[in-house]
This record gives sequence, structure tokens and C-alpha cells, in this order.
Amino acid sequence: MSIATSADGTPIQYSATGEGRTVVIVSGALSTAADAAPLAQALVDAGYRAVAWDRRARAGSGDRRGSTPEDEAADLAAVIAAVGGADATLGHSSGAVLSLFAASQGVPTGALFLSEPPLDFDGSAVSSDLGERLQTLVDAGRPGDAVEAFQIDAVGLPREMVEAGRTNGMLDALTPLAQSTVYDTLLVHRMSRPGPELLNVDRPVTVLRGEQTFPFLIGSSDWVADHVPGAERVIVPESVMHRPDPVATAQVIAARL
Repeated sequence: MSIATSADGTPIQYSATGEGRTVVIVSGALSTAADAAPLAQALVDAGYRAVAWDRRARAGSGDRRGSTPEDEAADLAAVIAAVGGADATLGHSSGAVLSLFAASQGVPTGALFLSEPPLDFDGSAVSSDLGERLQTLVDAGRPGDAVEAFQIDAVGLPREMVEAGRTNGMLDALTPLAQSTVYDTLLVHRMSRPGPELLNVDRPVTVLRGEQTFPFLIGSSDWVADHVPGAERVIVPESVMHRPDPVATAQVIAARL
């Protein structure tokens, strides 16, 4: 693993594997660079150099209280600079939202591949005070409660499924990522009403989604594909219920780079 230093001095951990054109992976909520390993391997197998990194407040990366979406965009810019540039950026879930936002901020992402971006266009899916509530729970020493609240109120998981995480070990595994749920919530809420600067990015955009996924994500993905000029929508049957299939996703990228 290597370290890139973001604009505000935050250390951002990343790894690069393989040879060829560079694809930077931007993970979604409650996930780390380790979770992107299958996608990275599929890209390497397809002849690319894959870069996976821990977004701030996750795993080996640092954090700074009060971080903003602009800080996360700067993190991506730092990783891209550290690896010598990106031919493409593959963002999944909130990572797709961050990738699109970063591109609108001038970050040199290369071609954008956006996998099921959960954009809340009218601000109705997530309450506007959720980020503040999550931060209050984290500051109170209740990170597990913050993760549960995020899963229920932002992701939309059934309460009984989330509560089962206390007994099956899932909550313990996710608790270290509690602070990152604040940043994901702020990012998606910030992008709830995309303006022209977000949609008119000056690079190729491909929006990927599964046939079998959550209805909200179907609507969100299709909206982005319809409203970003020149964007291509690709339905990936192998990707099921918000889980991008590594091999099929790598094939989509290989066909377009």
C-alpha cells in the first residue's frame, strides 16, 4: 500500500496493481479498498492497471473533522496524481456520485464509469438532517448506532436485517467506518439537485446498472444517463442487487477504453 497526500494534508492510502492503462476505482458507502479487490483483479486480468484506495475516514486513510465533498474530490485528485494519471475512473454507488462530482470540479478522472449512482434528485429519500444526526452519534461514542441509522435511513435496509448485524458480526466489522457515513450522507444530499456544472462534464460517461437492483437505483441511474449529454446507459445482467459483477464490469470498460 502507498500513501497520497490530499490538499488538506490528509493521508490517503491506495494500491496499484497490474500494467496497462490506469483505472481508478472509487468505492461506495461502508466499503474500503479491500472490498474493491475483485473488481481490481478483473481489471488486471483484462489488461489494465487497477488502483483501489480508501476514501477518508476508512481503513488506512486519515480524516479531518468537518470534511466536505470538495475534500473528497481532492482526495481522488491526489490519488490520480500519485499514480501518474487516470485513463478512467470507475465509481460504484456513492463512489459514482463522488466521481461525477470530482469531474465537475476539474479532477482529471479520464472516462467516467458510474455504477448505480444513488442520486436523491428531489431530496425526499434522505432527510436533510441525517448527516448531523450521524455526526452526533459518532461524537457521542456511539459509532455502531450511527452505522445502523445510516443503513436504515440512507440505504433503506429493513430494520430487522440491520439489527441482526449485532449478532452476526456485521456491525462490528462496519463500526470503524462510522465517520465515513457522515461524509457519504453529506455528499449525496449535496448532489440531490444536480446543476449544469455537475451534468455537463467534458469527458465520456457510461452509466452501468443491473437488471435486478433496487427500484430507486434504476430510476437514479437512468436519470443520470438521460441528463448527462452524450452519456451511455449499459445494463449489466450479471450485476445483481447493487453488487457490480467484476468480470462483466471490466468487459464494459474494456469495450470503451
